[in-house]
Amino acid sequence: MPVSAHLLRNIMRLDKFLKVSRVIKRRTVANEACDAGLITANGKTAKASYDVKPGDLLEITFGTRVTKIRVLSVDEHARKEDAAAMYEVLPG
Repeated sequence: MPVSAHLLRNIMRLDKFLKVSRVIKRRTVANEACDAGLITANGKTAKASYDVKPGDLLEITFGTRVTKIRVLSVDEHARKEDAAAMYEVLPG
């Protein structure tokens, strides 16, 4: 059985990362936020298909509030208790 290239390279689509890490609860909502230009990756507007990797800086606009996070790990599946360990919330 071939192993997914995403698993080998430790990357994941942005919309899936946001859902698995529980930053955004549903993947469709994450996809819509990307389409609306509400999410940037490393300073550039990101599409849902952007490949997230550890070290990436994401800015997510929720209404009038902007949340900045640094990706620490990319895991295909995460339990609710472990999801927050996938990223670090940055000040400002």
